[in-house]
Amino acid sequence: MKMIDPARIRRAWQGRISGCQLGKPIEALSMMQGFDALQSYLEKAQALPLRDYVPHIEGTLVDIAKKSCREYLCRSEPDDDIMYSVLALMMLEEHGTDLDTASVARAWLRYLPAGGTFTAERAAYNILAQEAETAFLFGAPPNFDLERCSDNPYNDWIGAQIRADVYGWVCPGEPALAANLASRDAKLSHRGEGVFGAAFIAALGAAIPATADFAEAIALARGQIPEGSDCVAAVDFALSLHGKTNGMQAIRERYVDLSPVHTVNNLAVVVLGLLEGADDFSQAIGDTVSAGWDTDCNGATVGGLWGLGPGEIPALWTRPWQERIAVTIAGVGELALEDLVSRTCAVGRSIASQSPPMKA
Repeated sequence: MKMIDPARIRRAWQGRISGCQLGKPIEALSMMQGFDALQSYLEKAQALPLRDYVPHIEGTLVDIAKKSCREYLCRSEPDDDIMYSVLALMMLEEHGTDLDTASVARAWLRYLPAGGTFTAERAAYNILAQEAETAFLFGAPPNFDLERCSDNPYNDWIGAQIRADVYGWVCPGEPALAANLASRDAKLSHRGEGVFGAAFIAALGAAIPATADFAEAIALARGQIPEGSDCVAAVDFALSLHGKTNGMQAIRERYVDLSPVHTVNNLAVVVLGLLEGADDFSQAIGDTVSAGWDTDCNGATVGGLWGLGPGEIPALWTRPWQERIAVTIAGVGELALEDLVSRTCAVGRSIASQSPPMKA
């Protein structure tokens, strides 16, 4: 396994948080009113091309998350995209590569607020809350079939994909192990394409520090998900659009019938956004977010992946939130960036020191 690089981990957290906060104010606008409404807002705000945090316009759906707008941003406001990253770190600190789906279920019951879960996660959480006996919470085997939690209408949506990043960060050069860890987490609430999307993102995060460029890393991560899957098709479609004009439009047209929070369409946006902005962080997250659908999720994923590469993240993105990361995880509240970096590196070093290294 490649040794973990604290500078890359710091940029990964910076990139994920910045991309999330960029997309957060316009998430509801994008998903509830659609791409045209999103573009209209950004044009009215004189924010296209999107290369800075979103300006606030009073009396719009952006009011829901205006604390993440350019005028108000002073910390990373609570968001599930960051909450799940911190929770993954906490679970890895406790279990390392012994993490299994039951451990994830216990962590959800202990630390996640029910109101902070959505779609597949909310459905899984409801079953856990109803069925799990007290002894399970303290380490006893499940008293019911955990696979019931993933039997829900949203199990191929984006939720597991947004939970996957940290599994890649702590496994540099080991995409198979990263994909395996992310899949164990994903399977609590997701099946099929929902799991494949998570496995790909984790594998990509593990591949980037060990490859020459994002394209090579994507090819390596692609090998961790099944041929013939919709996720593979989405990756390949995004690759075919790299360097062409109107690539994001082509993705929107191809997946027009999918939910704005489906795994597959958003995965294509992530891959193309990362490739097109390979040399420019602002372009990578800006064009990804302004492409629509799940804006904060995609901005966070692209930002974190970009940060694992060799480029530096401009201070205009990191300065506003002052290295303050607020989460709604029970007993946590607010974290400092350097704390997250040092803890992530410690987990990565622990995984790398295993002898013999675990093979997924």
